[in-house]
Amino acid sequence: MQSTDQAAQATTHTTPVAETSGPGRLLALDVFRGLTVMMMLLVNYIGPPPTYELFGHREWHGCSPADLVFPFFLFIAGVSLVYGLGGARREPARQGRALLTVLRRVLLLLALGMLIDLVPKFYFTSFRIPGVLQRIGLVFGICAVLFLKTRWRTQLLTLAGLLIGYNLLMALVPVPGVGAANLGRLTNLGTWLDRLVFTHRHLYNELEAHDPEGLLSTLPAIGTGLLGVLCGQWLRQPRPVAERVAWLLAASFGLIGLGLIWNGWFPINKQLWTSSYVLYTGGIAGAGLGTLYWLCDVQQWRRGTTLPLVFGVNALTIYALSEMGQQLLELTRRLPDGSKQPLRLWLYDQLFLPYFGYSRPGTFVYSLIYAALWGLVAWWMYRRRIIVKI
Repeated sequence: MQSTDQAAQATTHTTPVAETSGPGRLLALDVFRGLTVMMMLLVNYIGPPPTYELFGHREWHGCSPADLVFPFFLFIAGVSLVYGLGGARREPARQGRALLTVLRRVLLLLALGMLIDLVPKFYFTSFRIPGVLQRIGLVFGICAVLFLKTRWRTQLLTLAGLLIGYNLLMALVPVPGVGAANLGRLTNLGTWLDRLVFTHRHLYNELEAHDPEGLLSTLPAIGTGLLGVLCGQWLRQPRPVAERVAWLLAASFGLIGLGLIWNGWFPINKQLWTSSYVLYTGGIAGAGLGTLYWLCDVQQWRRGTTLPLVFGVNALTIYALSEMGQQLLELTRRLPDGSKQPLRLWLYDQLFLPYFGYSRPGTFVYSLIYAALWGLVAWWMYRRRIIVKI
């Protein structure tokens, strides 16, 4: 018969850390979030062209590594809320307060997203209303309500309804003022709706009146969050760990396959957030998290996790600060010939052009240094145990 110490040791080696200590944090989730932030810093803040194709977004159809960052964040948000709101779901008396907390977070994300676009000039007549943080806030809020008020079967049916319904809308509904339904960048139904609701002056590209985080494409983005919610609930099932990981990986690869099949008539497209894109990127996210869960939480692998954790525990803060920094770098300075140049390009010319010219290596080094600077901020916060939560 095993002694108490032996039994405890056996439990430690077969049960994930987040479960031996109750409803704790998944180390894998923080690592995955940190890796996503690191990837974001490398692909979002690049120098002048030419750039490596690996770090660039697809112009329209298709999916590059850079196009995985945003859906990963939404997927992570879905998994996180399962762990954060699990207690409130089990105790209905706590749900009212939990919903108020959710509403507060949604409003703060909406406000912060718009504030970032206002920096540094605060032109209220032409700032961008939709955006990355705004979409994260909306998806988080809707997924949180669904998690608290419905069961997984309803969530799965909602996911299917959103993806199929969005495909039918984009494929069948005529676009007012344009004609037949289409997936053109400036002529699709989503772009028409954004122009109607926000007007030209409050979209990402005012000249073209187009926004990649528009209203209609937020519907399938909720599906990405729901994939994370379903994944989080599966990981908390009282089943053997190996079974949970195996089925998660199998389901993830199945989603990738379904996404590639659906791509045949509704192409994978980040800016439209197509249904095929939801399944394809959600499958990759699930496979990544499942692998990290097995390594970090089950096998308790710690080597190499510190750097992602540094970025992961303050992901929102680093994102917001880096975006504001980029906005400041877009300020222009007047050159001797009277022309204007963004500060970002002026810095590249002064610090990188003499050594790299306008080249892919130079652009990559620029991105790497920008990411490293924010890494120092993240490291300082991590060492000081400063964690900013909304």
